[in-house]
Amino acid sequence: MHSEDNNTPAPAESKVSSIAERYLEIALGSEKYALPLLRVREVIAPPKVTEVPGTPAYYVGMMNLRGQVLSVIDLRKRLNITPKQEGQEAVVILEFDDVSIGAFVDSVNKVLSFSGSEVSAPPPNLNKTSAHVVGIYQSEENLVSILALEKLLDLPKIASHAA
Repeated sequence: MHSEDNNTPAPAESKVSSIAERYLEIALGSEKYALPLLRVREVIAPPKVTEVPGTPAYYVGMMNLRGQVLSVIDLRKRLNITPKQEGQEAVVILEFDDVSIGAFVDSVNKVLSFSGSEVSAPPPNLNKTSAHVVGIYQSEENLVSILALEKLLDLPKIASHAA
């Protein structure tokens, strides 16, 4: 590690800092990913979803969560990841200003807390999901890819499907 990291401004998109941030570690297929905990409202069991014709393959449909209608996507399909076969799924409810979205994941593992200095840049030759990965964190057991949710979810597009 270089001590000069504190003098170099972090890219605005990755928001890397020396202050510990908290993330929710999820599993998509056999890989581990991290979602910013500040974006997570709650985790629920898979709900009944109403399909919406003419939407992208990753857009599962709409659900009713205590009177609020939310768009639901499948993060595995969005990233072209084969789901685990066990069938144990969860839905993470994510919040972005005035938009809430449900996201299917294979499992929710734990809360991680680490600083930006513990995050490595993704390798430049990473496959096509690299545009959605802003950093890599080395946990005790695995490499965990930190997802750029706003870019990954394409919020204006998803909001238009719910309208």
